[in-house]
Amino acid sequence: MKFVSAEALAEGLLVIGLLIYGTRQIRMANAATPSARAADARFLALGDSYTIGEQVSASERWPVQLAARLRDAGVNVTDPEIIATTGWTTDELKAGIAARDPKGPYELVTLLIGVNNQYRGRSSAEYQGEFKGLLAQAIGFAGGAAARVVVVSIPDWGVTPFAAGKGHASIGTAIDAFNAIAKAEATAAGAAFVDITPTSRERHDAWEAADGLHPSGAQYTAWTRLILPAAQRALAHRP
Repeated sequence: MKFVSAEALAEGLLVIGLLIYGTRQIRMANAATPSARAADARFLALGDSYTIGEQVSASERWPVQLAARLRDAGVNVTDPEIIATTGWTTDELKAGIAARDPKGPYELVTLLIGVNNQYRGRSSAEYQGEFKGLLAQAIGFAGGAAARVVVVSIPDWGVTPFAAGKGHASIGTAIDAFNAIAKAEATAAGAAFVDITPTSRERHDAWEAADGLHPSGAQYTAWTRLILPAAQRALAHRP
């Protein structure tokens, strides 16, 4: 039998101790790194009834669904801070933003506004000027990074039961004109544009909420699927 000297044994124990200590340090560092490297991304959603989710529960709002889908995809994102009220036009959203005074930067900002401008018969020229200002604000809230802003198109309320007899073709034409402006401004600024309008024109069971006008939670889920890739690309530009 070969005996090991006390000195050799002590040296071996020291090496083992150092290895265990080093392994623990590595594990601790790895555990701390993700949270330190990827803090929760802040999400600001600006809009009107379609963003606040008139007639649906809070969990069915598309910004809330979007945050949940992003988390499912492994993105740490906060619950959305929503600045939106049913009936708001572009100028009313601007006033609402001023009243709330959100503090950026946000890693993701969404903007959906304009249906009430169209509904009230306001001009496309007025919409363009006010939308451009709101888009500039949204980019400012995103820390000046237009790539972190997602503009969502206006849905076509003219196809809803509420609009029966109100001239759905003319409503659709007006909505398309407003969306063309929003898309052009978003593209020129370097922001993303997601067109959910064709989906809003589809006809499915329970596609509208109880009022026959606003989208149901199921329709918002369909919107969320369309918006998700753009949101993921936007968040890829986070610092």
